[in-house]
Amino acid sequence: MYEKKDFKHLLGVSGFSDLLLENHFKLYEGYVGNVNTLAQKLAQAQAGTPEYAEQKRRFGWEWNGMRLHELYFENMTKDAGATLSEGSALYKKIVLDFGSYEAWENDFKNTGALRGIGWALLSYDRQGKRLFNTWVNEHDTGHLAGAEPILIMDVFEHAFMLDYGLKRPDYIAAFMKAIHWDKVSGRFS
Repeated sequence: MYEKKDFKHLLGVSGFSDLLLENHFKLYEGYVGNVNTLAQKLAQAQAGTPEYAEQKRRFGWEWNGMRLHELYFENMTKDAGATLSEGSALYKKIVLDFGSYEAWENDFKNTGALRGIGWALLSYDRQGKRLFNTWVNEHDTGHLAGAEPILIMDVFEHAFMLDYGLKRPDYIAAFMKAIHWDKVSGRFS
């Protein structure tokens, strides 16, 4: 059984109301509960049945919803305005792969501003030794096989509508100021 993680330490983060965060935490808790429910059902299901097939397909969606939310909340901090150290390995890799930090940031923001619901991810392909900004639709379409998500931004409406309405760029700007760069750099190391 998976246990929900406690992210209440993020309450008070600049640019995010406590109500928005508390609602978002409840949504995440639903994913954890659904992962547990489906895991139990799959353990008892008869392989080859339509019910088994549907539960198996649904499990990946719920799992990714759970994990992406955990990664998202973990890569946020109350220390508004924290920056990525220019001497860090991640900063240097961003500059190498995108030409400059500013070019990466612009591409990441533009990825997050795409129409639709989903996630913007900075992922690292260790085999190809390359960083990519990608769009993940829903939770289950768009992941680069083998690439590790190191920075995750939720761009489903529930992540910003309460505070920003339709102003997704304002939410993205607030998120960029709340990135926990030490955590993100640790995922890259």
